[in-house]
Amino acid sequence: MGRAFSEVISAQLAQAPNVDAIGMSRIRALSLPMGLRPASAPGASTEQAAALAAGANRIGYGTYWLSGGRLQARLEIQDPARMRDVRVFSASAPASNVVGAASELSHQISARAGRYGTSNEAALMNYAGAIEAPDASTAESKASLAIAADPDFGPPYRLLAEIKAQRDRDAALALLEGALARPAIHPLEHARLQLEAARLRRDPAALENSLATLAKLEPLDAGNWKALAEAATARHNYRQALSAWQAVLKLQPDNVEALNASAYAAAYAGDLSAGVAALRRYAALRPKDPNALDSLGDVHLIVGKLKEAEEFYIQAVKKDPNFYSGADWFKAAMAHLMTGDVSGADGLAAQYISARSAAHDPTVPMLEAEWQWLSGRRKPAYRALEQFARSLENGQSHELAARAYTQLAIWSLILDDRPAAAQMSAKAVALAGPATANDAVIARFLAQPPTTAEEWQSRAARLAPSEAQQTIRDTVLAHALLASREFAPASDILRRLYDSGAASNNEGLPVLLAWTYLETGRDNDAAPLLQFNPIPPIAGPAYFTGLYFPRIFDLRARLGEKQGKADEAQANRKIFAALSEPRP
Repeated sequence: MGRAFSEVISAQLAQAPNVDAIGMSRIRALSLPMGLRPASAPGASTEQAAALAAGANRIGYGTYWLSGGRLQARLEIQDPARMRDVRVFSASAPASNVVGAASELSHQISARAGRYGTSNEAALMNYAGAIEAPDASTAESKASLAIAADPDFGPPYRLLAEIKAQRDRDAALALLEGALARPAIHPLEHARLQLEAARLRRDPAALENSLATLAKLEPLDAGNWKALAEAATARHNYRQALSAWQAVLKLQPDNVEALNASAYAAAYAGDLSAGVAALRRYAALRPKDPNALDSLGDVHLIVGKLKEAEEFYIQAVKKDPNFYSGADWFKAAMAHLMTGDVSGADGLAAQYISARSAAHDPTVPMLEAEWQWLSGRRKPAYRALEQFARSLENGQSHELAARAYTQLAIWSLILDDRPAAAQMSAKAVALAGPATANDAVIARFLAQPPTTAEEWQSRAARLAPSEAQQTIRDTVLAHALLASREFAPASDILRRLYDSGAASNNEGLPVLLAWTYLETGRDNDAAPLLQFNPIPPIAGPAYFTGLYFPRIFDLRARLGEKQGKADEAQANRKIFAALSEPRP
C-alpha cells in the first residue's frame, strides 16, 4: 500500500497543470549514482537526497493505517529548506480502496489532479509488488498479473517490457505495441508507452515525436523538455531543440547547462542573437567560469564570425589558462586559420604548444606536427612525426609511439599511399598497449588492400561483429570506403551515422557526408551540411581531423561553382590553396 499510494498520487498530480510531481522513475534515475537501494526501502530515509537533486521544493511524507474497517491516510507536505510542514491532508476510504484514498489526497493538493490509470485493486497491488520485487522473475510475474487484472492499465506494461528487453527486444516491443493498440489506455500513459517503443525500435523520429507529446502532457516536467531538446538536436531539428531548451529555462531560469545547450541550438537554428543572450546570462550566473566564453567562441565560429570567435577563445583561456588544458589557444588558432592567414594562426598555435610544454605534455612534438599538417605543410609534418615516432620505438613510451604511427598511417591514406599506411599501421599495432590498441587495429583495418564495397562491409563485420559496436563499425567502414573512393556506399553509411546523432561526437561527419553528396551529384543535399564550420576538438587535433580540414574549403568552392556563386567559390578556393601543398 505504501508504494501504491506514492504511485497513484504522483501519477495524478503529474496531470495537474499547476504541479510538477516528481515520480519514482525520475527519483530512481537520480538515485542510481548515489548507490543502489531496495525498492521497498522507506523513501523518507533513502530517496530524499535524490528528490532534492531532481529539484523538489516540497516533499510529501505519508502514513496509512486501518481503523474500524476503513483505510485512513495522512500526507504531510514539508518545506525541506525550513524543515517544517506546509500543509497536512487526510483521507479515508474502504479498507481495500487505495486508489480512492490516494485520489482524495491528490485532489486536496490540486483540484486539477487527473485520474489514475486503473481502479482495479488487484492490478494496483500486483504492480506495486512488481516494483518492490526482489528479483526480475518475481517482478515479471507480478507485472503480468497486474496486466491480466486490468489490460488497460499502462504502467505494468512498461515495467514488464523493460524486463523482457534485457533478453528479447522483439518480445518487449510486441508487448508495448499490444498495449498501444488498446484505446482505453490513459493518454499520458499512452505517450509513455510510445516513448518506450520508440527507444526499443531505435527510431529517432518516433522518439522525438513521442517526447514532444509527453512534454505537452506534462509541461512542468523539465526532464521531458530536456530529453526532447536532446532528441531534436540528434536529428538536427535545431528549432525544435531551441524551443525545448527555452521551455526548460522557463521552468529553471538559472540552469546553466540548458543555457549553454540552447546557445548551440540557437546558432544552428540561425538565431545567433538568442544564443549570445543565453551565454551572457550563463556568464552572469557563473562569472568565474570560462566555459561561457568558450561557448561564445564556438557559436560565433559555427556561423562564420571568425574574428569574434577567436577573441572569445582568447578571453576564455586568459580567464583560466588551465581550462581544457589550454585548448582555447588551439581553437583560436583554428578560427584564425579558417581565414587563410597561416602566419597569424601560427602565432596562436605557438601559444597552445607553449601551454602544453609548460604542462610537461609528452605529446608536444606530435601536436606540432599535427598543426603543420592542418596548416598545409604536409611534407614537413609527416617527416617530423615519423622522426618522433622512431625516437620512441626503443624507449619506455611505446603507447605514444603507437599513437604517432597510427596518425602516420591515416595521413598516408589521405595521401593515397596505401603501402606506407600498411607499414605505419603494422608498427602501431606492434607497439600498442591497452590505451592505443583499438586505434592501431582500426588503422591496420583501413590500410588493407582496396577491394569492393561489399568486401569492405564483410571486413567491418568481422572487425566489430556485435550489435553494440554498430556505430564504430559504421564509422570505420565509412572511412574505408572514402579512402577507396567508393562514394555512393560511403554516403549511405555516413547518412545513417548523421541521422543517428553521431555528429555530436564527430565534428567532421557533416563535411564527409557533404563530400559524398558532391561526388554523387547531390549538390542540394550537400549545401546545408557545408553551411556551418566544425568546432575544433577540445582535446586538440584528432586522428581524422585532416580528412575534413581543410577539405571543407575545397568542397565549398566546388559547391559555389556549381551554384553559380563565383565570388564565394573564389574566396573558398583561395583559403584552400593557402592551407594546401602539392602531394609528395
